[in-house]
Amino acid sequence: MSRATVCLTFDFDAISLWIGPFGATSPSMISRGEFGAVGARRLLALLDREQIPATFFVTGHTADTYPEIVRDIAEAGHEIGHHGYLHENPIALETRDREREVLLKGLDALDRAAGVRPVGYRSPSWDTSPYTVDLLREHGFRYDSSLMGDDFTPYWCRTGDQIDPDGPYRFGPTVDLVEMPVSWLLDDFPHFEYLVLRPGGLRNPGLSAGSKVEEIWSDEFAYMHRDVPGGVFTLTMHPQVIGRGHRILMLERLIARMRSYEGVSFTTLGAAADAYRHATPRTGA
Repeated sequence: MSRATVCLTFDFDAISLWIGPFGATSPSMISRGEFGAVGARRLLALLDREQIPATFFVTGHTADTYPEIVRDIAEAGHEIGHHGYLHENPIALETRDREREVLLKGLDALDRAAGVRPVGYRSPSWDTSPYTVDLLREHGFRYDSSLMGDDFTPYWCRTGDQIDPDGPYRFGPTVDLVEMPVSWLLDDFPHFEYLVLRPGGLRNPGLSAGSKVEEIWSDEFAYMHRDVPGGVFTLTMHPQVIGRGHRILMLERLIARMRSYEGVSFTTLGAAADAYRHATPRTGA
């Protein structure tokens, strides 16, 4: 067993992020999503040079718009996961039937583009609804990567949690779905992406120096390697963000630094989820 596992994951949102949740009609704003295709090509080249398998969470819209790139991702041996169709927040979908419809639409698009049936799901915007876990199980998913109940240790998902503002939070029973937790701290978008949506709307200054983010990510990894033996370090990145030249160089340095530690392996998120599944018996609530 590796002392530390690293999973490089990429959310290939491309144009879907801008025309979906951000409601863009400006060709200039939409073109920011187009750069995702450029970044994806650069990342595939980097991963090939480094001989690292990665996981790409792909929206159905991206698969329909850039099927050749999605095929290249699959043919290079990387894992493809589900990431909605038009980057829809499950909470905004409101009903179980509508959420199921979007889930199936994304599955159909990934099948058309690359003939893949994902076993992993990452919610757009890292929001899940009260129906999400049950729908993922209904459609054969083996793991989710949307929750934040831990940082470096996978855990079993639950269903049926109960919110009581006048009493303790009531945890539901665990179910046969592995959670591969995420963190905004280990996501490139809030660190790097400049975003202003309408006056008084969403603002994210972004544009951090690569050295700042490299320091944060390096120290998070160093802590995990020292204090969480067997931990899984999951980085969430976006081709349209991390694909800029100086950030690619930062990622290369980070990979080299992590490889300098003893007992480090790089794998897909699906493989790490399966390792947890095989090693960890599931218990109740």
